[in-house]
Amino acid sequence: AMASGGAAARAAEEPPPPEPPAEQKPPPPPLPPVQEEFSFLPLVHDIIKCMDKDSQDVHQVLNELKNKFQEMRKLISSMPGIGVSPEQQQQQLQNLREQVRTKNELLQKYKSLCMFEIPKE
Repeated sequence: AMASGGAAARAAEEPPPPEPPAEQKPPPPPLPPVQEEFSFLPLVHDIIKCMDKDSQDVHQVLNELKNKFQEMRKLISSMPGIGVSPEQQQQQLQNLREQVRTKNELLQKYKSLCMFEIPKE
């Protein structure tokens, strides 16, 4: 309830905590799924075990594997930037590096102007 109230509502009720409130930062991206979710090996291992035992469970485990492949395909197709070609990615990277270089040059220029020092009189 408190997190949904926002920083303004909390500030009116009580003094802010000593550390910066989390509301001012954008929310962190959702945590990536556990590594185990991306592993097909346990299912493949189960299939091999079922085949060794001539078990009827092999069809169920094969279906689980098929479903896992479908889930992963969906996950991959929903990833941000998945439709961007490698050439476009290289171009974007080049543009961003150019921006960083330009901003660093400006920063050095501003630093060399000594605008941030109090003049001595």
